[in-house]
Amino acid sequence: MDINLDNLFKEAEKAANNAYAPYSKFRVGAALLSQDGTIITGANVENRSFGLTICAERSAVVKAVSMGLRSYIAIAISTPDSKIPVGPCGACRQVLSEFMEPSSPVIFGGSSDERIRSTTGELYPYDSLHDLAKA
Repeated sequence: MDINLDNLFKEAEKAANNAYAPYSKFRVGAALLSQDGTIITGANVENRSFGLTICAERSAVVKAVSMGLRSYIAIAISTPDSKIPVGPCGACRQVLSEFMEPSSPVIFGGSSDERIRSTTGELYPYDSLHDLAKA
């Protein structure tokens, strides 16, 4: 399957508009590309109890799993309220590694045209627990 990361990023930008971020004022949108070509989007949803906040990346994964989709080949993350690219947090990296191959493309960027292209494996190296589950 041909992966168009620019189009996927545009979907993440649109998803950021749905974020609920009244406390941080930091919107995040994610667009996850499933193995079958479906694009699933998510947005961050904050809570007064910040520990209950869910990131856009995990929002997209939870939505996808709820739809019966469990294999993803790429993700794009948009942080329009930042001038610089902001990568996924550690919890999101862990969750993405559960469902994506280490070679899966990851693209993230802020409000400028600067974007970083990486892979799940580069963001989450030495994924020993995931490797053990395959053994």
